[in-house]
Amino acid sequence: MKIAVIGAGKWGTALFHAIRENHECVITSRTPRDIQGFVDLDEALNCEYLVSTVPTQSVNEWLVKNFNFKNQKILVASKGIETSTNRFLNEIYENFLPGENLAFLSGPTFAKEVEKKLPCALVVSSKDIKLAKKIASFFPNFMKAYADDDVVGAEICGAYKNVIAIAGGICDGLGLGNNARASLISRGLVEMARFGKFFGAKDDTFLGLSGAGDLFLTASSVLSRNYRVGMGLAKNESLDKILNNLGEVAEGVPTAKAICDIAQKNDIYTPIAVEVAAMIDGKDVSQSVKILLSKK
Repeated sequence: MKIAVIGAGKWGTALFHAIRENHECVITSRTPRDIQGFVDLDEALNCEYLVSTVPTQSVNEWLVKNFNFKNQKILVASKGIETSTNRFLNEIYENFLPGENLAFLSGPTFAKEVEKKLPCALVVSSKDIKLAKKIASFFPNFMKAYADDDVVGAEICGAYKNVIAIAGGICDGLGLGNNARASLISRGLVEMARFGKFFGAKDDTFLGLSGAGDLFLTASSVLSRNYRVGMGLAKNESLDKILNNLGEVAEGVPTAKAICDIAQKNDIYTPIAVEVAAMIDGKDVSQSVKILLSKK
């Protein structure tokens, strides 16, 4: 058994070092990196198990250009919704390999802390629970991995929490205090669950590591890219400047629009996502937060 991580950004590199503790693992990316175990893409794609950190908005193009199915099993470690089609990641990947060969990683895990081997817990979700359990066994002792079969729930939690994290950053950037942020995050959890219920996700998923765990972490820490986007918006910085300073992908930005489009089409009440999308488009942040805190 050989495992390959696709993508050598901070998250991909952290996962690579973690998995490599107990298993044979290699890593690849578009540009060569000075990392022991770095290989070219062709060699990586011949591995039985792949861990993909390809950014959500680039996944379909990457698969079209590079992927040939050879019965590989893929753990999807990126999060978000494709804005051009409003497709979830499982819908994209399932055009290229069977759903039973796919698993999705979720839970409260910052790359920086994983690199330091600080303890954490995460969830591996798959339609094939045996595959989920197999992949969960790849992680070292400091990463407690649980297996689950709620793929839709894990996907929605992973995408939606980034949008709420932007709102959390705005709240703190405006200096509204801990009470306001806690209220916002709690209502965000309710909103996530409402959205997920429409698509058949399980309630327990939103109360566990994939939902509440990841949301509370991401929406309240400067280690979160999306939280930092919110902080920048609160300072009236332009989105271009914020993203340039960030130097990384903040999936909550495109995901906010996708969620709003999906919600409008299906008549799902998503007030926080609506206001976050409006603030990303330039709406006054103070006005938006006041509206959010006044809504039920």
